Amino acid sequence: MEHSQLVKISKRMSKALRHQPERLGITLDEAGWVPVAEFLAAMGIDRGTLDAVVHGNDKQRFAIATGDDGVERIRANQGHSVPVELGLAEAEPPELLFHGTGAAALASIQATGLNKGGRHHVHLSPDTDTARRVGARRGGAIVILTVLAGQMCRDGHTFYRSDNGVWLTDEVPPPYLRT
Repeated sequence: MEHSQLVKISKRMSKALRHQPERLGITLDEAGWVPVAEFLAAMGIDRGTLDAVVHGNDKQRFAIATGDDGVERIRANQGHSVPVELGLAEAEPPELLFHGTGAAALASIQATGLNKGGRHHVHLSPDTDTARRVGARRGGAIVILTVLAGQMCRDGHTFYRSDNGVWLTDEVPPPYLRT
């Protein structure tokens, strides 16, 4: 299957597993999981295509696991706008994390900080290359913000690290941001 087709399927999967499961007629459990067989039927794809998307995704957006009941399930690793409890443990972040965004958003971010908006958390990258790829999705000029995550943590802010290495927090106030 062509790369562009896999990207389209990945976007459909993200929408279904993070934002609008009802559009495919699926129901996520409290942790965001849905049985793989049910998901394949709803998406209209085969297992080989699913595996190609999951394992070929450079951001590791999806996880597949077998539950205690022996049923294989899939979920998005983070980025949900629907209520889910990912069961992430608090983690101590590195001193610096990064956030890529479009230059057009810079003035607003400098004034109000990074806010989660309709999502569960603000997403932060462990390196500038990843932040640049994330910021490029917005189009236009890209700005990489440095987040003083270590200081935030010492000041009482909570951080989590998702299975795919994305760092999550509720907000990043302006004093902890550097351009």
